[in-house]
Amino acid sequence: MNMMNRPVALGDPRLARRLARETEGEVLFGAGDRGRYATDASIYQIEPVGVLVPRRLEDVEAAIAICREEGVPVLPRGAGTSQCGQTVNRALVIDCTKHLRRVLSVDAEAGVARVEPGITLGALNDALKPHGRFFPVDPSTWARCTIGGMAGNNSCGAKSIRYGLMADNVLGIDALLADGSRFRFGDLPDILGADVPAGAADLVQRLRALGAREADEIAARFPPQLRRVGGYNLDALTPAARAAGRGNLARLLVGSEGGLAFSAALDLKLWPIKPRKVLGICQFPTFRAAMEAARHLVALDPEAVELVDRTMIDLGRSIPIYRATIDRMVRGEPDSLLIVEFHGHEEEPLLRGLDRLEEMMGDLGHRDAVVPATDAGFQAAIAEVREAGLNIMMSMKGDGKPVSFIEDCAVDLDHLADFTEKLNEVFAKHGTKGTWYAHASVGCLHVRPVLNMKDPAEVRTMRAIAEECFALVREYKGSHSGEHGDGIVRSEFNEPMFGARLTRAFEAVKDAFDPRGLLNPGRVVRAPRMDDRSLFRYGPGYAADPKVAPALDWSAWPGPQGGLLGAVEMCNNNGTCRKPNPDVMCPSYRATRNERDLTRGRANTLRLALTGQLGPEALASDEVAAALSLCVSCKACKRECPTGVDMAKMKIEAMHARAKARGVSAKDRLVAELPRWAPFAARVPFLANARNTVPGLATLAERALGFAAARRLPRFRRDAFRDDELPAPTGRGGEVILYPDPFNRYFEPENLRAAVRVLRAAGYEPALARPPQGRRPLDSGRTYLAAGMVDEARAEARRTLHALGRFGSPVVGIEPSDLFTLRDEFLSLLPGEETRRLAARAVLLSELIAREKPRLALRPVAPAAHIHGHCHQKSFSAFPAAVATLALVPGLKVLPIASSCCGMAGSFGYEAANQEASRAMAELSLLPAVRAVPEGELVVADGTSCRHQIADLGGGREALHSVRVLDMASSGRDDV
Repeated sequence: MNMMNRPVALGDPRLARRLARETEGEVLFGAGDRGRYATDASIYQIEPVGVLVPRRLEDVEAAIAICREEGVPVLPRGAGTSQCGQTVNRALVIDCTKHLRRVLSVDAEAGVARVEPGITLGALNDALKPHGRFFPVDPSTWARCTIGGMAGNNSCGAKSIRYGLMADNVLGIDALLADGSRFRFGDLPDILGADVPAGAADLVQRLRALGAREADEIAARFPPQLRRVGGYNLDALTPAARAAGRGNLARLLVGSEGGLAFSAALDLKLWPIKPRKVLGICQFPTFRAAMEAARHLVALDPEAVELVDRTMIDLGRSIPIYRATIDRMVRGEPDSLLIVEFHGHEEEPLLRGLDRLEEMMGDLGHRDAVVPATDAGFQAAIAEVREAGLNIMMSMKGDGKPVSFIEDCAVDLDHLADFTEKLNEVFAKHGTKGTWYAHASVGCLHVRPVLNMKDPAEVRTMRAIAEECFALVREYKGSHSGEHGDGIVRSEFNEPMFGARLTRAFEAVKDAFDPRGLLNPGRVVRAPRMDDRSLFRYGPGYAADPKVAPALDWSAWPGPQGGLLGAVEMCNNNGTCRKPNPDVMCPSYRATRNERDLTRGRANTLRLALTGQLGPEALASDEVAAALSLCVSCKACKRECPTGVDMAKMKIEAMHARAKARGVSAKDRLVAELPRWAPFAARVPFLANARNTVPGLATLAERALGFAAARRLPRFRRDAFRDDELPAPTGRGGEVILYPDPFNRYFEPENLRAAVRVLRAAGYEPALARPPQGRRPLDSGRTYLAAGMVDEARAEARRTLHALGRFGSPVVGIEPSDLFTLRDEFLSLLPGEETRRLAARAVLLSELIAREKPRLALRPVAPAAHIHGHCHQKSFSAFPAAVATLALVPGLKVLPIASSCCGMAGSFGYEAANQEASRAMAELSLLPAVRAVPEGELVVADGTSCRHQIADLGGGREALHSVRVLDMASSGRDDV
């Protein structure tokens, strides 16, 4: 029975029960989970039957057996970053990324490592670094792509000209076959040993017989390109390949997109690390000039030659995180760049390589057209831009996006200029243009025509462009799939590419491994049409729910729902948020490793909710609330996501919808109203703090409100900061308006008083704007936004804007989350010129000092300060200012802590439901670093939440606000 022809029930409860009973894995069969796994980075959306997250390999074996018995297809999945639709199917998805991610062994001398399929390339190379080895296949998604997924796609990367493809670097695969047997594919002897199971021996002999029978056709029809990853690697089966030492049968599984076997363990070829590199960024006046130069530049024996076109230059400049790097990379206004890399063990030969590059560019008519990059920081920034190429391209706002369907065509370098010129003519003929970037060294350029996949007419245009493009590829004897595989988008074109006879041979290989079509059916062979709109993410019937009325301003994004859906659709599913390194994004995912707790997972949930795919009024549903429950509103995605997905702002919309539909809980209302009742609490702190001091009250409060009994809440202070401690603004020169936040005002007033002293020591005249009619202090509405109480937050914003908008002085705060509300959320609550003017004046005290560099007479206070950046400091690029300001203190060595979110995030870390996640976030990097700080050195954190988290969990260390350190250094005070 072929499982492709069998209808399969979505969320099949019988299958879910069997998996829960017979495996130890996590069984995810709810509508939200299925929706989150229905997409990858392609244009397709296919809802799976369900999802299994296995804890051990035995879970995978059991799941395959269950699915074989139940007649349900199986889809192995890594990071879900595939461009062609390989990782979506009507099947049981097996997500290997959470648990099956170990390095099983490393033999550095032999240059071999054995790994599980779910380990990411970045994690693998981190583990290999102490051995002086690395795995060289380096796709731009290296931080999150998995080795199993790379093998499934036959990944390549920028350095394939030096190291080859994945198929060249996989020595063996320990495979689970569809029939339940297990066999290691690798270099096998012609006569298989007696210990080989009969079924596996028969399979190998059948494959070899097919290779011998089709050897001439393979030689005639397989494109002579390094970057050929379409179809199955039948060339590994031929007698000639075996004679040349390329008959390793693992090559056949590499590139099979999970359709032949499940890779239980992979043996990888390791290479010595080359510790030094230099880059030359070649500037070209036209795209064709760059394409013509590529074949000459590779003669210099570089490690890589990568293209950046004009579109990517312009879009990169529009993204704050990349703007400075792009400006440094370009000289003048080039149309295209080629980034040439030289790697080695000694610097002098590499510098000579740069000299030869300058000479060659001059010989090609491009004098003084190379920007050198020899320092590691600049090189890392360039790599970040290059690796974000896809996401930079996808940062275009609106329905028209660069679409991946002819993404990886590869031709000989001698033909590259003519091929790309003709393809641009095809785009122009159809009224569009293409974006180009990536691997000029091997004639494989990532090209994406800009199309609107919601428009049936433009879907027809996509089909026409694909057919004309692939005809051009065949004309130049190239490969239509040069890196990202076949999936849905290219599998149907394998027959025109390879011919009918080899297509039947591909089918014969699939049938030999998987006669019932159990494993990822419909990919590589027997594929659906690439333009079947029923498989599209934006397919027939896709539309915004007209009942959704956003509470915030989303007009920067075109489209329905005031632009809200367009903003959510900026998530292209490429999964940058899965990166494990300790920036900020995405802290909850780094703690749980659950797709639900990922920016991508949340964006998919919101998109499904906003388009009615999770039922009516789904924005207020439990499903959406669960997906957002661990979002700490760190704002990192707004900055670190290359397409600028602002999940914190989107969470406000969802919380607002839920608050309108279901009301606000007592706990959330208590936190939201804090600025209103805090003035009264500060008058009777012994009562306000009783929950922390009276035995039993903490337990009662946990039961009644959900605040964890194990955590001490912030302590109200009788000496709270008062408005009358500063004069009212007068508008004189040198005046700054202090903006006291409620957290420092009522819990740590010494920080605000230190800020006053530092401002005066720096020559400023601090003043304080009064609320209208002397009412309660001004407030940003930050706490209301956290509860989804947008109307109340807007009222607070209007009150604050009225009081502060009359003056032109800088508005200075010391609490990042509160101050940046004036620069960010105010613009969505009260869009307009007056709000923009206030946002432009609102600065943290450290930003003011770093920008204006006032004279401060400072003395030494400690040998070193270890500073943790608040998430919003990092997300708004204000952390460097905090570091620079501390560095003004004589003798103080400022050491930034490489950390993500502290895990407290306002009230998040105080809630009983979040204790495990809060502590896990903190333990990822922050708390180990804090505990390691030597006695006598300072721990600094400008966020109230961060300081409280460190005080509670940091092993007895106290963190200071940076303004306290400046105050100590300027006034001689030692009251730390």
